Amino acid sequence: MTGNDTDRVALVTAATSSLGRAMAERLLADGFRVVISGRNTEKGARAAEELSSDGRAVFFACNALDQSQSEAMVDEVVERFGRLDVLINNAGGSSGFAPVHELADEAWEQAFLWNVSSAFWTVRRAIPTMLGNGFGRIVNISSVQGKQANRPNTSHYVASKHALNGFTKAVALEYGQRGVTCNAICVGAVETDLMQTAGRKAAEAAGVSYEDYKQRYADASMIRRLNTTDEVAAMASLLASDAGAGITGAILNVDGGTCPY
Repeated sequence: MTGNDTDRVALVTAATSSLGRAMAERLLADGFRVVISGRNTEKGARAAEELSSDGRAVFFACNALDQSQSEAMVDEVVERFGRLDVLINNAGGSSGFAPVHELADEAWEQAFLWNVSSAFWTVRRAIPTMLGNGFGRIVNISSVQGKQANRPNTSHYVASKHALNGFTKAVALEYGQRGVTCNAICVGAVETDLMQTAGRKAAEAAGVSYEDYKQRYADASMIRRLNTTDEVAAMASLLASDAGAGITGAILNVDGGTCPY
């Protein structure tokens, strides 16, 4: 527990499973009321029920890549609870990996939609309420590739995560004196649902087993293993709490030491 005001409300996007769900579960344990969002209504409703039998976790259906849905979701949270104290932008990703000279416009644009625009829409909508309450915590889930390019054929992902980190710093600068913090967590190799899906494809393409593929990531880290979703959730918990009041504009790694800065 972090001594949070138990009336506070947190919204976690893309939270029906894996990392998003782990962060929602940690915030519930910390005393927050939690709204989890995602596209899969059945999966989301089940997650909310499994996470909390007392109604402190609720599910709102939302496609994070749709501006009108994203903005309406934030409005609905505020209308229902009268406040929004913590926003964790977990939606993100990319597809269409290719070298720059072969990269499709659609893949480039989609990466920025996933990783930058989706966060911009929710942050812009949430800030007025946070300012009105004199308290806000914004956490953007980024990647170590937002600090370094460590794999070929990912220029669109690298560029968009760098942009997300820059946006995070700009928000922190503009609102830090008014009680709103904004930070990013640069995640390394974590065995999420997304990593399993993409990793198995990458392993097959490389002609290695998925276990060998994971081991390569583990060997590249200082802790010689993949990070867990709970470890990322613990960082998000700190940044969302009263104890995180003095942390803003920070781009923090939870990567097992794969990125040394």
